[in-house]
Amino acid sequence: MSDSLTHFGADGRARMVDVSAKEITTRIAIASGEIHMLPETLVLIQQGKLKKGDVLSVADVAAIMGAKKTPELIPMCHPLMLSGIDVSFSELEAVCGIRVEVSVKCNGKTGVEMEALTAVSAALLTIYDMCKAVDKGMIITAIQLQEKQGGKSGEWKRA
Repeated sequence: MSDSLTHFGADGRARMVDVSAKEITTRIAIASGEIHMLPETLVLIQQGKLKKGDVLSVADVAAIMGAKKTPELIPMCHPLMLSGIDVSFSELEAVCGIRVEVSVKCNGKTGVEMEALTAVSAALLTIYDMCKAVDKGMIITAIQLQEKQGGKSGEWKRA
């Protein structure tokens, strides 16, 4: 782990890191998160009976859009040419909810962790937005990086 924060210059001011000297490598990041809800809300999603439409299809598109728009939302992120975004949803029976997992890939000079995390966040917020009329008490939780590959720091995987 580095001793210094790379997004601050010697004068302490925020800066966008210069990645021009870095090598282009395949970069992959996988992030996940959860939304917990009432059992009735999950049933409505499963049966496609929410007035706003197919919740998971819209959340899928939101995740993709979120990954692509990350540099517009997070000030120090570099614009990247993403080569792949994969979104998956799974039910959480134990807590009554949905788990979102997003994998983002590119060939570039900097990682795609922020894109994966933003994609997960956008998907979860979209689920909340589409279901809030019936369940305002939903909880978005556990947004986290699961693994990353590529670059100088190599591979990292959550234990």
